[in-house]
Amino acid sequence: MERKVSKKPGGTAADERAARLKAALKANLGRRKGQAKARASADEGVAPEGSPQSDVDSGAGEG
Repeated sequence: MERKVSKKPGGTAADERAARLKAALKANLGRRKGQAKARASADEGVAPEGSPQSDVDSGAGEG
């Protein structure tokens, strides 16, 4: 059976919660995209893509 969702102005508590979560998710995604873009532009000349970074420690040989 299919649930019918009514688009009432007030909405139910579940609808309001879903709208809040949707807005929060969209804002979070926007922040994360901005952070990734900032990191990419900051790292732009540090190491070519696909090459190992010198500041990453693999932990090999430490005891």
